[in-house]
Amino acid sequence: MTDSSQHPLSGLWKPTHLQRLYYGPESVKKHLLECLPSESSKAFIVTGSSLASKTSLIKQVEELLGPKHHAGTFSKIGQHAPVKELDQATEMVMNDESIDTIISVGGGSPIDSAKAISYRLNERKQGKFLYHIAIPTTLSAAECTLGAGYTNENGMKTGVAHPELAPRAILYDSKFALETPQWLWMSTGMRAMDHAMELMYHPTSTEMPCRWMAMFAAGELFKNLPKYKQDSKDEEVITRLQLAAFASLGFLALNVKGGLGLSHTLGYALGSPYQIPHGITSCLTLGHVVKLKAQSSKEDAAQLARMAPFIGLKQSGDDEKDAVAVGNAILDLVKTLELKTTLTEKGVGKDQLDVITKTATRQENGPVYDKVKQLVENLY
Repeated sequence: MTDSSQHPLSGLWKPTHLQRLYYGPESVKKHLLECLPSESSKAFIVTGSSLASKTSLIKQVEELLGPKHHAGTFSKIGQHAPVKELDQATEMVMNDESIDTIISVGGGSPIDSAKAISYRLNERKQGKFLYHIAIPTTLSAAECTLGAGYTNENGMKTGVAHPELAPRAILYDSKFALETPQWLWMSTGMRAMDHAMELMYHPTSTEMPCRWMAMFAAGELFKNLPKYKQDSKDEEVITRLQLAAFASLGFLALNVKGGLGLSHTLGYALGSPYQIPHGITSCLTLGHVVKLKAQSSKEDAAQLARMAPFIGLKQSGDDEKDAVAVGNAILDLVKTLELKTTLTEKGVGKDQLDVITKTATRQENGPVYDKVKQLVENLY
């Protein structure tokens, strides 16, 4: 059991099987082929339609692989990874015995879809997980985990997890991020901030390296997201943000047990059911959740207060006060990035208040339910 938790001086960290993390401009061109597991590997590309149709990125990956290594491309993955598309892609992979590698290009949905395809393949052909190479084009950090979320027939988010699903190679190429819409890049940056903050009070995150890296990640995000807003073509800033996204979640590794925290469960309750992108759900919920945590638990407040100096705040020594200040700083950053929104603007009716609260808390009533309901009400 990995009961790490809030006591910093005992714990166990278990890394995933990640073997390579390349970063910097042109890293796909320079290193993709050496990431393949063998000389004769056949790779299947999973991506979304806008990357495939509006940019030359997918063509570049196909050309790098060449006929020797390229087994096919599936480019219909939509937001929140609907199951119908997953079924199609899985069939394509099932029908080609030579495929041993899956390459995801894009944000959380293609990366999670690649993991889900690998999971299903193994379910049908025992012991056949695919070797996963991730080329992320957002800051959602899906490449850091062994879990995959997708949307079932009823429009609800569901998921699978297995240590074998964690990617074995990650390529952070700033050239691939230049094509990402600015709002999407910045909002997924807030998603990375969400990981960093929620890992501070997650019961199974380890002190080292998980929380240490989370604090560093938050500092880098606070510093570089506004710089990116000023100049979204600065590849050094882009690379720093990619590394911050990795630091925000890449060190939870095999220690993950259960969901990340309240901001994430609210994100799932708001995401696929109302078609709100996850970066935007983090912009809506995170600052408020941090303040709620600060006021509800001494332990959580003490962990969140540690964030203060990393994000440019002076510590007063009063944990609750400092943790609330961290929550307010997050809300201010969302405003600075011009990502502030409301559930009303997103077309979510007030009649959904109880539905959202129930989904997020898995409760029907009680003190936690009431606090979360109040929080959701303030998002209108």
